[in-house]
Amino acid sequence: MSRTATTGLVREALDLLSVHRLLLGIHDPAFPSRPDEDTGRGSPYSDGARDFLEFVQELGFDGVQLGPQGITSAVNPSPYDGTLFSKNPLSVALGPLTGEEWGGLLAPGALAALVAERPGPPDRVPYPHVYETQRRVLEDAYRAFRRRADAGEGGVIERLSRGLEAFRAASAEWLERDALYEVLQRIHGGRDWREWRGGDGPHPDQHLWDPQEGAEGNARATRREVLTRHAGEVEAFAFGQFLVHEQHRRWRQRMARLGLAVFGDLQVGLSSRDAWYARGFLLSRYVMGAPPSRTNPEGQPWNYPVLDPERTVEATPDGSRREGPAQRFLRTRVAKMFEEFEGIRIDHPHGLVCPWVYRAGQPDPLRAVQAGARLHDSPDLPDHPELARYAIARPDQLDRARPRHDDGWVRELDEGQVERYAALVGVIVDEARAHGLGGHAIACEVLSTQPYPLRRVVARYGLGRFRVTQKADLQRTDDVYRGENARTEDWIMLGNHDTRPIWLVAEEWRVSGASRRQAEYLASRLLAPEEDRGAWVERTAGDLGELVQARFADLFVGPARNVQVFFTDFLGLRSVYNRPGTVDLENWSLRILPSFREDYAARRREGSALDLPRALARAMRGRGASFAAAHRTLLESLERSRGG
Repeated sequence: MSRTATTGLVREALDLLSVHRLLLGIHDPAFPSRPDEDTGRGSPYSDGARDFLEFVQELGFDGVQLGPQGITSAVNPSPYDGTLFSKNPLSVALGPLTGEEWGGLLAPGALAALVAERPGPPDRVPYPHVYETQRRVLEDAYRAFRRRADAGEGGVIERLSRGLEAFRAASAEWLERDALYEVLQRIHGGRDWREWRGGDGPHPDQHLWDPQEGAEGNARATRREVLTRHAGEVEAFAFGQFLVHEQHRRWRQRMARLGLAVFGDLQVGLSSRDAWYARGFLLSRYVMGAPPSRTNPEGQPWNYPVLDPERTVEATPDGSRREGPAQRFLRTRVAKMFEEFEGIRIDHPHGLVCPWVYRAGQPDPLRAVQAGARLHDSPDLPDHPELARYAIARPDQLDRARPRHDDGWVRELDEGQVERYAALVGVIVDEARAHGLGGHAIACEVLSTQPYPLRRVVARYGLGRFRVTQKADLQRTDDVYRGENARTEDWIMLGNHDTRPIWLVAEEWRVSGASRRQAEYLASRLLAPEEDRGAWVERTAGDLGELVQARFADLFVGPARNVQVFFTDFLGLRSVYNRPGTVDLENWSLRILPSFREDYAARRREGSALDLPRALARAMRGRGASFAAAHRTLLESLERSRGG
């Protein structure tokens, strides 16, 4: 059966099962490269990524979910600590720079040399090496561009000059401040802005974008002087951003032709660069983390800055309320994302609604986060009296029999309070509508904890939450991760970038004896009344591949209409992409090999990679004999396509 025919069958089955969206989750570094362009890190904009995304479309997916795309530091590859506006120049595909469309800014021989010196195994990103070499190569490309532009070369170079000028004008609001930080960080030896010292104390550059009251005029003049003095360095930074933004724009056009939507990732954290210029509307004494929860019983001290509620929505002299600088900051960020993507994933939306905060600068951050509180849910806590001014919930609305991180700590709210909790999420919804999109373009990464205020805000806008089914507690019928407890607008998945691949999880089920309970549960979801459940349970519980395929089929039964599959699960990989709460260069480094087609086909035939046509057929048969008979031709075609 041809791949085009398989695509049509899968899309037809998805429609019959009322699945609105089927996304493949993958981060930029994980994309495969062709052998002649592999310098060590993936990029969505490479030829290898084009091959892979054509493969993804042929399989029947209708979109991809990327991770955050901001600039990461030399020592921390986590995209969730990257910049919010500037894109990561590590994602610039170097191959196109050797071609005529980019004026041959990079010599083919130079690219070949980079490929030859790539260290390490092919399925891992050698991050320190890539970080250094990519930045050096882009600096060389900029110098070649500048030299040829100064010489008055026309054609492609003139077109690139005009494009760069237009990009700088359109992006001036964020590009200038990010470029200024780049310059200042180099001047201060590559250190974080909090470590910039001068004389006996902090260097004035720490406050250059957040001047003391009344000094804005002087600060603006100083900023302009620094930008002028380092104009070449500023333009080099802008050129790198122009490259990656232009490659992204052209890539989206290719994705549209393939019929693939692209979702971006609205991370909850602010990078150091963003915190430097946002410090005027951030809380100074508190930072954000994850409270103790089912997923992380100890909590996690993220150390992320927190937007100051008093600078988010500000009171006016006449008693009304207006958008403050923190809200404008978010609106600008979200508007940029909706210009670049068809949808967005909100990372940890509690950080926008009811962030868990703890005191900054404590000697034991883990103990500090465990003793934290929710910013808007703490009207009278004796150990956090400073938070009372930010409270939205009243003392009489709290259930003090519960711990303060419990989802039910706030037990009721009136509509006016919900509107205040929703101030930042409302900005996202407004921007989606302004770009012709609805709630279906917003995915909320609500995991094991959903505090009552967050639940009210999500319901207010009809947004969907995540249902990670590998985490389902089958002894509880009300467990949030069980598929039958989802709503139609929710997003259901086996796992994500922070979970172990489903294949490792299933092996643990087998070792622990939990396979039979899993199979019995799945029989209740997948089998029609007339099917032999006993035989099916025995067969499925005893075969790891059968159990995982059944778990996959469960995603399509409903009622959730949005399905997401992380690339490690789909391709049958056993390596962990990220271990939450750890800092390790192994994290965020896993890559797809260029032999992905052959590798996937072999694993699929042996039942050790996810089989989409088979999963859809299983979900359809679960609708009963009459449904199966009505769609017999489609069912038989889906089942025949297995192993293709």
